[in-house]
Amino acid sequence: MDLMQSFNEKYLKAEPPKVEVGSTVRVHIKVKEGNRERIQVFEGTVIAKKHGGVAETFTVRRVSYGVGVEKVFPLHSPIIEKIETVRAGKVRRAKLYYLRDRVGKSAKIKEKL
Repeated sequence: MDLMQSFNEKYLKAEPPKVEVGSTVRVHIKVKEGNRERIQVFEGTVIAKKHGGVAETFTVRRVSYGVGVEKVFPLHSPIIEKIETVRAGKVRRAKLYYLRDRVGKSAKIKEKL
């Protein structure tokens, strides 16, 4: 068991970013195209967090050109440059999958003060 713990600790980020369900975040991802590397930004609402430790992931959803787009990001992945919290949301659920069926004002999340 100590071998598994030491393996996991090696890949954990020293200061993991604070990601909460319901908040709007801006995720900066390193994208490699050929021999070039650039930063791509994905902004949306965190609708779910899963697992823990090295395998911890979070799902970000946004509506782009009328189509809902969801991406699942590993929290401790080296391709994630940084995660900015744009606004903190006030929700009473751990998973916000109900937002998939909603459009417009009904899909809004109250801001945490």
